[in-house]
Amino acid sequence: MLKSKTFVKKTRSGGVMKIVREHYLRDDIWCGSEVCTVCKQESTVLQKDACIESNLCSYPHYLVPDTNVVLHQIDILEDPVIRNVIILQTVLQEVRHRSAPVYKRLKDIIHEKEKHFYTFTNEHHRETFIEREPGETANDRNDRAIRMAAKWYSQHLKTFESNTDGLKVVLLTNDQGNKQKAQESGLLVYKCEEYIKSLIANLELVDRLALSNDDKNEITTSKVLFPEHLPLSRIQAGIKSGSFLQGTFRASRDNYLEATVFVQGEGEESTEVLIQGLQNLNRAVYQDVVAVQLLPRDQWVAPSSVVLQDEGKAKDDNAEEEEEEKALKVSAAEAARKPTGKVVGIIKRNWRPFCGMLNVSQIKESTRHLFTPADRRIPRIRIETRQAATLAGQRIMVAIDGWPKDSRYPNGHFVRSLGSAGEKGTEEEVLLLEHDVPHQAFSQAVLSFLPKMPWAITPEDMMKREDLRHLTVCSVDPPGCTDIDDALHCRELENGNLEVGVHIADVSHFIRPGNALDKEAASRGTTVYLCGKRIDMVPELLSSNLCSLRSNVERLAFSCIWEMNHKAEILKTRFTKSVINSKASLTYAEAQMRIDDTTKNDDIIKSLRGLNKLAKILKRQRIEKGALTLSSLEVRFHMDSETHDPIDLQTKELMETNSMVEEFMLLANISVAQKIYDEFSECALLRKHPAPPPSNYDILLKAAKSKDVEIHTDSAKALADSLDGAKVDGFPYFNTLLRILATRCMMQAVYFCSGMDSDFHHYGLASPIYTHFTSPIRRYADIIVHRLLAVAIGADSTYPDLMDKQKQSALCNNLNYRHKMAQYAQRASVAFHTQLFFKNRGILNEEGFVLFVRKNAIIVLIPKFGLEGTVFFDTKDKTIPNLVFDEEGPTLNIEQHTFHIFDKVKVTISLDDSNIQHQKIRMALIDPVIPGVSVPAPDVEPQAKKPKLDR
Repeated sequence: MLKSKTFVKKTRSGGVMKIVREHYLRDDIWCGSEVCTVCKQESTVLQKDACIESNLCSYPHYLVPDTNVVLHQIDILEDPVIRNVIILQTVLQEVRHRSAPVYKRLKDIIHEKEKHFYTFTNEHHRETFIEREPGETANDRNDRAIRMAAKWYSQHLKTFESNTDGLKVVLLTNDQGNKQKAQESGLLVYKCEEYIKSLIANLELVDRLALSNDDKNEITTSKVLFPEHLPLSRIQAGIKSGSFLQGTFRASRDNYLEATVFVQGEGEESTEVLIQGLQNLNRAVYQDVVAVQLLPRDQWVAPSSVVLQDEGKAKDDNAEEEEEEKALKVSAAEAARKPTGKVVGIIKRNWRPFCGMLNVSQIKESTRHLFTPADRRIPRIRIETRQAATLAGQRIMVAIDGWPKDSRYPNGHFVRSLGSAGEKGTEEEVLLLEHDVPHQAFSQAVLSFLPKMPWAITPEDMMKREDLRHLTVCSVDPPGCTDIDDALHCRELENGNLEVGVHIADVSHFIRPGNALDKEAASRGTTVYLCGKRIDMVPELLSSNLCSLRSNVERLAFSCIWEMNHKAEILKTRFTKSVINSKASLTYAEAQMRIDDTTKNDDIIKSLRGLNKLAKILKRQRIEKGALTLSSLEVRFHMDSETHDPIDLQTKELMETNSMVEEFMLLANISVAQKIYDEFSECALLRKHPAPPPSNYDILLKAAKSKDVEIHTDSAKALADSLDGAKVDGFPYFNTLLRILATRCMMQAVYFCSGMDSDFHHYGLASPIYTHFTSPIRRYADIIVHRLLAVAIGADSTYPDLMDKQKQSALCNNLNYRHKMAQYAQRASVAFHTQLFFKNRGILNEEGFVLFVRKNAIIVLIPKFGLEGTVFFDTKDKTIPNLVFDEEGPTLNIEQHTFHIFDKVKVTISLDDSNIQHQKIRMALIDPVIPGVSVPAPDVEPQAKKPKLDR
């Protein structure tokens, strides 16, 4: 049966266009129930014995949730208890339009066989389709369609003799009007909360209920605490007229009464608006998109240097808060004042489930408690739970439901428990969730695209590739590396020149564009390396086996081969898909030993020595062009082989072989970047490193000046040369410290699409063009670069998204985000393992250097552990009277002693675990001795017994 839908649409030019769509109604849409004998369905989803123990529904039943129940109670629907649910097409379409994250979660539930969720296409079923009536809103029409489908199911199931158990259909809605109309038409209908509370022995489910608007009113006080948010129409008009600004809300980690709103301007221009005080913050949460109104100039303020954490009991009385707000208002010089404003409305909420811990209420029998998120930028959340005693001391996840204007805190609900706080597994899970690192197991849909085992290179593969199995190829990697991306070879040619090859795992052969495996890898963006754990971008069969260039097995590769003379000048470059057989998988240390061992001279050693010799020349040439050699301390933990706890902590040593591999990877990346840009000037995926703005170097210049050393920063070359010449007699570590500081001045390197940008320069490498080609097992950017290069040399066919610069640019944004979050997650993992290490060591005393000087503290670097910590001079319990901070230096004078950057100090290091959620490494000054400030050195350093090392 054919119906037609007609509607009008406004065109860009302002005209009106009439659109007619055909709408087919069918008789062959099945109900999906095991009970049914009429529908000619091949397989069924809904079970015959659909029993959930409930005080309200003692009979077997199917659930039909309306759109709002799905949107707001998705945490409930995901629970294993909730099964046999009919998801109507009307609901699915509405959810898709209103919330992409909920839609994705709903689709995942529908694909879970054991959940028995059935999608019923009611909009195309002859007996359940309804037309919208004149004067009826789209919302009311959809509610009627849901009631109609529920009624059809009830009557349809009644007709079967096999339905002897009295199988019924229960409609779930939180809309009072919808519920009333459903009851009038004889349907079984309950509010979601009524139904969930009726379930027997499922207390945890009740905690997961998101608060409905009626409940939100109960929790709040009668006093209005915040200004009303403006409606979206007013906000849009205000932004258009210029009276409001739109930006991203960035809460402060150190001060819960302060935030900035980042307003993106034209091109590179952007401004930050400072927000201070509860009223002005007006219920915005970190990362929300908000509308702000600037305050009059005479009300502008300077950012506060006060550290304020929202801790302790609930601050529903405003007296204490008003005191704290007063502490913010310091009289600032005109120059220090920043544009200041207030939040007038929320354009887009960016809420996610947050990890943290419960502050159990002091009131006995209370079910309302405050939840403190692990991320200090997120406000505390008030939740209702009946299992507070069980959840105390656990890490849990909580979602925000809303933030009414008469509630001091947002209201939320419990999502799930992650385990006991402080336990390694729990803290690792928190770390991954908080940094938005996708770490769930790969789905069956993704795994279905992996090659079938046993896998072997076929004759067809060999026909399209160059056979390089005879070459003496070897790989050099860190110890324990199983995802080997790259291998190298070097040999002398008959004409006296050298042939050098970089062979990279051919991951794009296995991951084809657009399939589920490709989409998953694109979403993950990068492999994340935590201490003792790796979260792969691609399944292990590829990362550690079929793509990994292990020794003595045949592997598919993408090779970049140069002919060079002995001065490392490139005479020819070619790229080819190939087959290789690596002759050795070495660690950096093993490769170094072979190069240094003069008694041996086999083919592998000849190849390594040739590579090493050329790498030194390449490095010298790069540095002459102005490439920077910066420094950052990387640490390595030695783990106990049984407990997997860190028992030793050292900074990583770099060898010549590290540099050797790095030089050829850089050369391959630059060669490939040039090739793909020459072929595809609009859609090459490249990587750039912007030059830092001059103000970034302030701290570096001041630090050098304090030791009478001059640093030039007008170009990368000038900086590199002055860093090379920066030496202080009797202070050998000075140059390393300067380079560590210079690293902090740098900008982040980013991926971009060549057709969307004009500045390609890579500042740190002093290269006019650069990309990533050499690590496709662990970086998705490299897979795209492989595909571009394959099309450029005619080794593979193209596809539309590869040549679409808009899509390429959107992909780059996701990759930049994933790389940044992976970096933060890695740092957090190092910080957590460092805490574990010091937890077992008691108090240690170590030598360090002052890296930064602050108003009331010095930040100290301990080279031995690659550890940074803060020595505070005024704490809550004691104030040092004579603190004089000079910003020009910067110096800090305390009781006749002046601290400068790079001063040598001796400190005690210990773990402060008084706040289990925010454990800190504490440092206290031993030397220089300042009366009333420094502490005596601990008598004995407790030496943990040295268990066996699992290297």
